[in-house]
Amino acid sequence: MTEAQNSNIRTYNAEFNRILGPSPKLTVALSNDSPLFHEACVFIPHLNAIFVTSNQFKPPGQDKKTIVISKLSRNDNGSWRREEVHAPGIPFANGGINYDSGILFCAQGSLSQNGGLVWMSAESPYSTKIIVDSYRGYPFNSPNDVVVHSDGSLWFTDPSYGVEQGIRPEPKLANQVYRFTPATGDIRVMADGFGKPNGICFSPDGQTVYITDTEFVRGDGNTDARRARTIYAFDLIHRHDSPFLTNRRVFAYSDTGIPDGIKCDTFGNVYSGCGDGLNVWSPGGVLLGKVLVPKGVANFCFGRSGELFLLNETKFWVLEVAKGVQGALLKGMGIDADGKSA
Repeated sequence: MTEAQNSNIRTYNAEFNRILGPSPKLTVALSNDSPLFHEACVFIPHLNAIFVTSNQFKPPGQDKKTIVISKLSRNDNGSWRREEVHAPGIPFANGGINYDSGILFCAQGSLSQNGGLVWMSAESPYSTKIIVDSYRGYPFNSPNDVVVHSDGSLWFTDPSYGVEQGIRPEPKLANQVYRFTPATGDIRVMADGFGKPNGICFSPDGQTVYITDTEFVRGDGNTDARRARTIYAFDLIHRHDSPFLTNRRVFAYSDTGIPDGIKCDTFGNVYSGCGDGLNVWSPGGVLLGKVLVPKGVANFCFGRSGELFLLNETKFWVLEVAKGVQGALLKGMGIDADGKSA
């Protein structure tokens, strides 16, 4: 292991230097006493803004815990500002992704409302629309993260964290990964056997799906070293004109905390927010390096070429790396780093 000049960098493989570039820089752009910077982290290029969801907390003067959605906008001078988004149609929002010129959120649901996938417009008045809220009549547990495949299907994880946190009733479904096709309304279980399926993303070619299992951390915050903190990889194949996941395998195991949010760059490298910061693996599962962040990273996203945004509960960080580094997600959706049609 070698240590770069930046004390936040840990390099385990020389390939990590290609990602970092000559002068990586990590800065705190926004901070707050409340855990406002937790999940989603959806970059909207044409707005030069990011939408994030908070962790559960009690706002000043209130008795009940809530989750708020925030819009983080970059000013012309490079500074950042935050505004709260009022979207009551998304109960206990969590993960999210760019979708149909807006944001597709995972709604965990509440004791009285089903969870599911809910679309929200990216601009005021932030209208919402339920995309799917049950599996053939059974309510989801508490949807956590979602990704869009190039064929238009929506893939999302559904762990039972909600019941452990007291916001959802007892589960009626296993902890599974689903695929929903908006064009037909078809919904399928694609993978099971998880403790707590959490983050999900596709490789740039759409042929591999990565899913994190974070059962190591319980809903009440306690940990169990016997449980998974693992990234699994699956091959996406087609049989009889239908998709299936095969060849489940351990891709990586987080040595510190859990691998929460997960995304790929355009070269197929796999990034995950872990207990010590942002960890990066090669497509072959080799740990290339880490960008250390105090108290870890829950989720993150790629911005314009050469930048990433990291969520650290009470802090929002900007990471500058090599100019050629881009997220596979937006490029796969036909949007380049400058927000123009690719």
